[in-house]
Amino acid sequence: MGDTLEFNEIYQEVKGCWNDGRLRFGRQSVVYKSSKTGKVDSIHATDLSLAQWRRVCLGHGIKLATTSGHVYKYDGFKDSDFEKISAFFKANYKVELTEKDMCVKGWNWGTAKFSGPLLSFDINDNPAFEVPLANVSQCTTGKNEVTVEFHQNDDAEVSLMEVRFYVPPTTGDDGTDPVEVFSQNILSRADVIQATGDAVCIFKELQCLTPRGRYDIRIYPSFLHLHGKTFDYKIPYTTVLRLFLLPHKDQRQMFFVISLDPPIKQGQTRYHFLILLFSKDEDVSLTLNMSEEEVERRFEGKLNKTMSGSLYEMVSRVMKALVNRKITVPGNFQGHSGAQCITCSYKASSGLLYPLERGFIYVHKPPVHLRFEEISCVNFARGTTTTRSFDFEIETKQGNQYTFSSIEREEYGKLFDFVMAKKLSIKNRGLKEEMKAADGYSDSDEDEHDAYLERMKEEGKIREEGDSEGDSDESFNPGEEEDDIAEEYDSNASESESEAEDGDSEDEGKKKKVEKKPKKVAVKEKKERKPRKEKKVKDAGAPKRPMSAYMLWLNSSRERIKAENPGISVTEISKKAGEMWKQLDKGRREEWEKKAEEAKRQYEKAMKEYKESGKGAVTSVGKEKKKKGGKAEEKKKIAAEKEKEREKEKGANESFKSKEFISSEESSSESDHGKGKKRKADDDDDDDEEIASTPPSSEEESGSD
Repeated sequence: MGDTLEFNEIYQEVKGCWNDGRLRFGRQSVVYKSSKTGKVDSIHATDLSLAQWRRVCLGHGIKLATTSGHVYKYDGFKDSDFEKISAFFKANYKVELTEKDMCVKGWNWGTAKFSGPLLSFDINDNPAFEVPLANVSQCTTGKNEVTVEFHQNDDAEVSLMEVRFYVPPTTGDDGTDPVEVFSQNILSRADVIQATGDAVCIFKELQCLTPRGRYDIRIYPSFLHLHGKTFDYKIPYTTVLRLFLLPHKDQRQMFFVISLDPPIKQGQTRYHFLILLFSKDEDVSLTLNMSEEEVERRFEGKLNKTMSGSLYEMVSRVMKALVNRKITVPGNFQGHSGAQCITCSYKASSGLLYPLERGFIYVHKPPVHLRFEEISCVNFARGTTTTRSFDFEIETKQGNQYTFSSIEREEYGKLFDFVMAKKLSIKNRGLKEEMKAADGYSDSDEDEHDAYLERMKEEGKIREEGDSEGDSDESFNPGEEEDDIAEEYDSNASESESEAEDGDSEDEGKKKKVEKKPKKVAVKEKKERKPRKEKKVKDAGAPKRPMSAYMLWLNSSRERIKAENPGISVTEISKKAGEMWKQLDKGRREEWEKKAEEAKRQYEKAMKEYKESGKGAVTSVGKEKKKKGGKAEEKKKIAAEKEKEREKEKGANESFKSKEFISSEESSSESDHGKGKKRKADDDDDDDEEIASTPPSSEEESGSD
């Protein structure tokens, strides 16, 4: 048998909530470390007095009791673990692991036994349930009844609020009331804070950031009392997890942080951290309200009856002695400015991020403490608004993500070296090493490599070259056609049709061009934009344009990227490829550029042969006919509208028309309107209609003429 036995996913019940962790049985001690809080329970082998193996809800569990009266219970073992654990206990701890059955009858009457910190409710000498008295917040009595209330755990889905015990009305041998005796036994072991006696020392008007305000801190032997103008808080030392002493970035102030579990409560607000802010220049003289012999006996030289020094040193020294926990300070990390912290933002609030030897802590709103062992990976991300800053993302094993944004790019090198030294997993490792070599982000976006933009530029250049060389039909060239050319083409076609139909003189044609110009432009703006989409139609039989050097390299490397990054998405492949392409050395990149040039030469050769065969010209003509055919109906509609306009304009231009033209117009109007005897009245009506239907721009041009 080895020197140790280790078990993972062992659970400890804390106020109705199961917290998992790791349990190790060693030759000298039993050690349990919670995965949630990182708190360590250590039981020396010589202190063990009892070990029981029990069937519980999560399989099997072990109950350990010490000579000092503490009880520890761990669940989550398998039935097959009993033999090896029992043999290990006999060989190393000299304690026998006994099996104890639980009562499952469901009876609600039995015997209440107080054993150390537990209240055991037994039925026929078998425990039905056990109540940790440390979880009791209040105990009240009534007639033959005792009500026990419990502390609530915010992490528990279901919490036990209270339990009521009925005590039979019998009188003890000494005449005491059994209800009062039962209540006193509970209160003597319960976590009920009672401010009895004098405080060890008092610190006046300390600035507190969380909860905000100024508080008088009274130090009692078993708890800490915060007294403010509005609220009071009593904090048992047993709820203190860690102590931190952190220098401010300005080197003139100090943070003293107290981590609490469970947190202090104010309404629906929970404060997991108590943060005090001190000035380094503030000194104080402190005298403990205890005799020198008592100070020496209790604190063993950690404190003196009379002390003086900086205020933050006195507070931290007293708290360390009473809580009996080490004070965590920043390690060897130094930022770009020489400070031991990094200025950043978390949840839209600016604060300071401290890289510690075993984790990160952010102060102050809201405070966050992340241990390395609960961190799954970290990520260095580009800033959302500017390249002069970056984001530092931390993802925990529980799936939570914390993003610290707006970190100055000068801090990148120091932070990256720190993360590498602590062997934390980095998501975008390749990009970060390249950025480190370049000493942070570049000054502008132009220096950043954008694989998609580079690919689009390369394809655009090739497309322009191919269009300029590939289409030889001068009558319709989509690659070179401009808006002005398109408008001239349409206008010439419409004008030639109208002149052929009307048979007007050259002067009249010029006059009509001037008058119709605003109308033609308006028609062209509506009708010209729809056919332009047909420019995208490409010749399917033409040779395909060659790929750029980057695209050739990407096609050859895509499978390798997928193999190295299982489960990577398509967008992430492009991003990863862009990073790798930028890091590619000059020699290898030139090889792919040569391949791209060779592909381009082959394309030009194939395109030349394709044109000489005549296929390209036929395709172009076909496209032109297709486009012209698509415009046929539109031109007919435009011609019909223009014909109506000309009929209206003829009345305004009578001075330019001959009698024959007027008589022919009268005959046509008579057949249309049935008013041959009143031609003059019809002409007046036509003039009115022309004024109402002609756009303002046309009227102004006519007036100017």
